[in-house]
Amino acid sequence: MCKYYAGEVCNDVVRKCLQVFGGYGYCKDYPIERIYRDAKITEIFDGTAEIHKVIISKEMGVR
Repeated sequence: MCKYYAGEVCNDVVRKCLQVFGGYGYCKDYPIERIYRDAKITEIFDGTAEIHKVIISKEMGVR
């Protein structure tokens, strides 16, 4: 649960930060571009968020 939540929060914070930078956030001149790429990998590293949801629901006994 912690891994899923941490990935979601990380991506939310980085997306909001990217909005502050606007179009410059996608340029390699700014560090937010790298941070954004690194944050996106947390969604798929060691299983996607959807897989984490399935595992969590099985552990909770939800079908």
